[in-house]
Amino acid sequence: MVTRRAILFTGLNAVRCISIISLILVFASTVLVMVHNIEAVNAFLDHADTSDAQNCDYIEGSTVPNQPAGVFWAVVSSLLIEFQAIILFLSEIGWPAPFFDQYFPVLGQGFGLGALGIFQCLISTQILSHHVDDFTLVSAFFLFSIGCVNMLLGLIFRESAKKKRSISAFRAETKPVLPTHTGESTFSRSAFVQHQFTGEKDFSERPDTAEFNSWKYSEKAGYGFGRQGEKAAGLRGFILQKPEESLPRYASPAPPSQNTQHEEHHASLSRSPSVLSSSSSFASPHHENTRTLSAGGAQAPSFKSSPTAL
Repeated sequence: MVTRRAILFTGLNAVRCISIISLILVFASTVLVMVHNIEAVNAFLDHADTSDAQNCDYIEGSTVPNQPAGVFWAVVSSLLIEFQAIILFLSEIGWPAPFFDQYFPVLGQGFGLGALGIFQCLISTQILSHHVDDFTLVSAFFLFSIGCVNMLLGLIFRESAKKKRSISAFRAETKPVLPTHTGESTFSRSAFVQHQFTGEKDFSERPDTAEFNSWKYSEKAGYGFGRQGEKAAGLRGFILQKPEESLPRYASPAPPSQNTQHEEHHASLSRSPSVLSSSSSFASPHHENTRTLSAGGAQAPSFKSSPTAL
């Protein structure tokens, strides 16, 4: 499913590509105008003696005014347009970003597209203010249109427009927070067998040591499940909530009170009275015979074990 973030990323980069194409066309058309102006000036100098050539305001077939140093300022104007087109082209491709952030911040990553659109409109109006050929005219109209679009996008998205169309930022947002491993292990069976039988350790084929301290290792390293992973998830908009503390369904019984423990301890120390059993020392065959003989008249003595008998 296409998300809103992906739609914005695609739309802003489409405008970005059109802007780059328009700047290339303006640069090429300006070079073509310079060539035509030089040819027209050379033809004008060849017929400079005629009165018709001296009375015209512009040199015929060019954008050069017929005035002192008119050729010089016409060439300087064309060179400035080409220089501005190169600067705006580099700003659109984002290279070198630190240079623009430090020396030309209005075209850096901290500003939106409004300043870029203003510069594009200024360049196009400078070209359209002269009589030019069809190719230069179409290129200037194209640049003016895309400049108006950039100014509108700058008013809508403000300083976040370049961040929303950044390819590196879009990849970082779509990249999963937790590290995943889908490939098979490259640890060879022969190295394992060699370690088991010879005791030698071969770390050259281990995937974790082969890429350690390398540029690939830093890119593939994950954040794990600790503080770094939680911080990275929070920066990317994920909210981590701790589960609510609750007792299990079958909770253990509550511990008994001190009075109950004291009564159980006292009952365990008290001794129940002894009972005559068949295993007692007084339940011998001799005493059984004595009880049988005295059944006629005399009462046979009965023995009871005392509470202290062992």
